[in-house]
Amino acid sequence: MLNQYWISSSNKCSNLPKVVNIRKVKVKLFLTIVLFLSVNFSFTQSSLAKQEITVTVTQVIHFGTFCLTGKAGGTITVGFDGSRTATGNIVLLSTAPIAQPAIFEIEYKKKRDVTITFNATSILTCSDGGTTLTLDLGPSSKGINGSSFTMDFDVISLSIGGTLHVPGTGSPGTYTGSYEITVNTE
Repeated sequence: MLNQYWISSSNKCSNLPKVVNIRKVKVKLFLTIVLFLSVNFSFTQSSLAKQEITVTVTQVIHFGTFCLTGKAGGTITVGFDGSRTATGNIVLLSTAPIAQPAIFEIEYKKKRDVTITFNATSILTCSDGGTTLTLDLGPSSKGINGSSFTMDFDVISLSIGGTLHVPGTGSPGTYTGSYEITVNTE
């Protein structure tokens, strides 16, 4: 599965045009970065539990629109609750596309224990071959990486936030990377 992200930044924060179509970025900016992430799932079950588990991506993580105002760079954090904050030389904008956490639907048996683990850090590489961004995943709505919980229902929703590290000297282009989520049933 390929997840798509748009991050728009510029040395000027005023008069930014809106993204008209979420599939095409038609914005005139000094620096436009597009990220592509793929999500890989792995499932493990104990020998006693021969029940099927299903994980479905219902929403991809998105860091929204922002403006890079200096060469120091900064970070954008999207919480599992959808909140968004920034540090450094990044100004958050309220124009579309908006920020959102990744949401996964987990279908398994009620009252069973599940442990969720995921890559703590993923490296995203620009299409120019040299520039990289770092994506730190977590926490999730069920806790930090490696947290265990009991399924309250047969189907639950799991939200995962993350922090994107944006260098002030980042190149415009398409950034790709992947992360893996493991659902271990007990």
